[in-house]
Amino acid sequence: MRLPGPLRDRLVAAILDGAKTATTALLTEYERDGERLPSVGERSVVVDSDHRPVAVIEVTDVRVGPLRDADVTQALDEGEGHTTVDEWRAGHRSFWSAFAWWAAFTKGGLISDRADQPLPRPAPSALRRPRVAPAAVPTTAPGPWA
Repeated sequence: MRLPGPLRDRLVAAILDGAKTATTALLTEYERDGERLPSVGERSVVVDSDHRPVAVIEVTDVRVGPLRDADVTQALDEGEGHTTVDEWRAGHRSFWSAFAWWAAFTKGGLISDRADQPLPRPAPSALRRPRVAPAAVPTTAPGPWA
């Protein structure tokens, strides 16, 4: 999460209290930023809205596939209050389709410059599972969690 504000603060709090043990990103986010997918064992820094480091996380699993392949465990482990997979998918589609999110990526050509254009189906996604790591030096700079 690169955008500061209340959503970021809620997600960081969920990481710190152990409620958020999974996350999902569109593959186009990585492509747009020229980043590779994280790998198991990789560590990165979680920063708050003021860009202060608050934790180091370590990736424990990475799966790539369409959103339709996510299960209820993924939905619950994201720690955002979704209780069903349908709720979780709807929440993610809404977030990724929101104008502010769309606008942040249109200059880089994420998908479209039209805020009302739906996400492609199936939307290829990266489902990641990190854990808060013991205090250590991260192997990467702040990542998509931050």
